[in-house]
Amino acid sequence: MPDNNVPLHAKITVVLTKPGAVRPAEDHRFLPGLRHEAVFKPLIRMKLSQFRFDLPLNLIAQNPAKRREDSRMMVVHRHTGEIENKYFRDVQDYFNDKDVFVVNNTKVFPARMYGRKEKTGAKIEVFLLRELNKPNRLWDVIVDPARKIRVGNKLYFGEQEDLVAEVIDNTTSRGRTIRFLWEGSEEEFRAVLERLGETPLPKYIKRKPDEEDKERYQTVYAKHEGAVAAPTAGLHFSKELIKRLEIKGIRFAELTLHTGLGTFRPIEVEDLSKHKMDAEYYNIDETCCKIVNRAKEYGHRICSVGTTTMRGMESSFTAQKLLKPSEGWTNIFIHPPYKFNIADSLITNFHLPKTSLLIMTCAFAGYELAMEAYKRAIKDKYRFFSYGDALLII
Repeated sequence: MPDNNVPLHAKITVVLTKPGAVRPAEDHRFLPGLRHEAVFKPLIRMKLSQFRFDLPLNLIAQNPAKRREDSRMMVVHRHTGEIENKYFRDVQDYFNDKDVFVVNNTKVFPARMYGRKEKTGAKIEVFLLRELNKPNRLWDVIVDPARKIRVGNKLYFGEQEDLVAEVIDNTTSRGRTIRFLWEGSEEEFRAVLERLGETPLPKYIKRKPDEEDKERYQTVYAKHEGAVAAPTAGLHFSKELIKRLEIKGIRFAELTLHTGLGTFRPIEVEDLSKHKMDAEYYNIDETCCKIVNRAKEYGHRICSVGTTTMRGMESSFTAQKLLKPSEGWTNIFIHPPYKFNIADSLITNFHLPKTSLLIMTCAFAGYELAMEAYKRAIKDKYRFFSYGDALLII
């Protein structure tokens, strides 16, 4: 007879040492004298609507803190539920000798450009997503307004028409593939892009980028150009703070994941299992793996600096839960319930509702604790998003 107390959506796993009737774990009286182990797991399917909250627009930071490490930092203790209010410079108090911070050393390039359409002179915003072919200077881009841009159109950039591009394909409703018509060297081409391009501040920042943004919307350890959005958790680290952490014995390991626009895009499907992330290039080398795995083997803490770093690590681990070298493209979407394999702590920013970033934070901290932290952050007027304050989950 079926047990009427067991929900139909429950998953039951039972291991028996001798034949007998299978019953859920809670009902031991049915199998007297048998040694058995049972795991009773309701299949919890979280919905997008559970990650909605009301965020006052004035809490979206429009400018960075005066000094990187002067940002506020909320500390959430996963195992006790304790929540503390600190400053980011206090992060060193939570880590010890031989602990490891894993960072994303991607570098943001000036991806937002403004051009003019041939003949009409209509102003067009062109957002460079990624380079498809270096020798032919082919790029995936998003154009706005898109309805005016068709295959075969030419776009002119700069007051003296310093750069010309031709649209050669439609990829999505707003996506295009363009070819830059440039005959000079690669170094000269990059210099022109640097001069004509604009720091790609997110649309939530309601101002034009300035000279300061070229420095501040970039981590101090950025090396490999390819991101169209900064890995924002790393923006809180100054060179001085990194030096103090290293003096304490904390090590830094670097990987690369070129952050794309898809990371920040709001999710539009209620069933999270149906959401598809845009693929992003990543590279984890042998040096990074050696630093991380040695620390893990000796029981030291591994802190992921940012959700992009976490996604990189969760894309490349062994059966023994060690980090392994790899290079490629990842579209991993981490949502509850999820068992993390490498990091045991996370530094991140405060994210917007219904985003993959918030959902991953909830997967790491636990849904209820994370949402309580966000509730307190709003009450205590923490600053949100790219230039906002930090959240440390340990």
